Amino acid sequence: MKRIKRIICLLLIIMAGISCNNQVKSPSQIDKYPLIYPDYVGVTIPATIAPLNFTLPEEVFDRIDVVVKGKNGNEIHFSGDDVSFSSSEWKSLLESNIGDSLLVTVCLEQTGKWRQYKPFPIYISKYPIDYGLVYRLIAPGYEIYSKMGIYQRELSSYNQTPLYENTLVIGSCVNCHSFNKTNPNYSSMHVRGKNGATYLNINGKSVFLNTKADETIGSFVYPYWHPSGKYIAYSVNKTRQVFHEAKEERIEVVDLESDVIVYQPETNQVLTTNLLKTPSFETFPAFSADGRTLYFCSASQKNIPKDYKDVKYSLCSIGFDPKKGTFGSHVDTLVSAKVLNKSVSFPRPSYDGKYIMFTLSDYGNFSIWHKEADLWLLNLADKSIRRLDEVNSDDTESYHNWSSNSHWFVFSSRRGGGLYTRLYIASIDDKGVISKPFLLPQKKPFCYYDESVYSYNVPDFVSSPVKWNRREMESVLTSAERIQVKVRK
Repeated sequence: MKRIKRIICLLLIIMAGISCNNQVKSPSQIDKYPLIYPDYVGVTIPATIAPLNFTLPEEVFDRIDVVVKGKNGNEIHFSGDDVSFSSSEWKSLLESNIGDSLLVTVCLEQTGKWRQYKPFPIYISKYPIDYGLVYRLIAPGYEIYSKMGIYQRELSSYNQTPLYENTLVIGSCVNCHSFNKTNPNYSSMHVRGKNGATYLNINGKSVFLNTKADETIGSFVYPYWHPSGKYIAYSVNKTRQVFHEAKEERIEVVDLESDVIVYQPETNQVLTTNLLKTPSFETFPAFSADGRTLYFCSASQKNIPKDYKDVKYSLCSIGFDPKKGTFGSHVDTLVSAKVLNKSVSFPRPSYDGKYIMFTLSDYGNFSIWHKEADLWLLNLADKSIRRLDEVNSDDTESYHNWSSNSHWFVFSSRRGGGLYTRLYIASIDDKGVISKPFLLPQKKPFCYYDESVYSYNVPDFVSSPVKWNRREMESVLTSAERIQVKVRK
């Protein structure tokens, strides 16, 4: 009897497969690409990315049938409600088509009839990508510290794990996390609030700093590691949060004062120069790939908050001697706010020394709420700049970072609603050609992004998993244990 039941089940499965194949054999043709969510049509992806599951939220259908074919003849097939690929099949398909492309054919069953869309390509890059991303998730509110945290995401899967959540230390705000060229063994993070501290982890050794000194105007923020791991550049700021009455504008964070400093963990010393400690605003430091130049943003001081729209930051640089820990004798302007009548924020040099990517907006440095904010690229070889039309949208593009091989970059965008920032990834080849960006994949992307009430903030690549000791963090942060930084005389 059991044998008969197994035979009947097998026959039913075979018949269902034959029926499905028969139904999709002669579909009516639609000469356009499907409007899938997320939009993965024509994107370039790494061979280790998690499956690009999708759906068609603007279509009503009974069933969706998808075939993904590789150039070498192998393929994967899915038939169901929302497209959800097998991880093992997806991984195998991508690995066998590195440097080539896939062709995705989507069919929809609607009231018993099948329709087939124009097949679309997905390109598999020859360039590898790092292990994962680290980012902050935060609700877009401003009055209180709601739940927020720093999380890491494995890019080959949908696995997200918390590194630090502010429920660990009640009433804290966590921000400004940074890694040295994606190396998680060199990390920095700032905790604000009653139990505030700057947290460093260098090769497994944790240090909790009190970074407010008499000679500085504030605690350390906006960190950027020197490639040697021996220094970290920070900004020290006095800021004010102000709100707009206009519907399309929400919030500004403006500098009242800001300077750039460099911290040397080995000596616990703050290194300064009068050229980075002026009445003007200096912020957003970043070291060059060779560690011999310090980039930063600078703006002339204005009457704040009255003239906040007149504050426009230029991209500047100063020499740095990593052997002596000393600065150059003059400041150069690389991108002039006066010439462009725009404002630069978040300069991020590529680790191969070719480019600096930055955000350009109409004014100020809080570009994450500026609808006009776009990503731009400075070519360090010929000093030319250009807007990255390949990745920009009609809404905000802001914080960004490079992969370790400088062939991928991640950025945050408010496209698709204007309220929440989501993460997009794009590639850049040896000739500077940039691909169409793709949304960070999720297992059920439409439900995930539609239901999420958190924005992605400050994304950074990591080459391997981050290993912070949360129990140690809780213990030290709730104590008075801090190391006081000292300013070098």
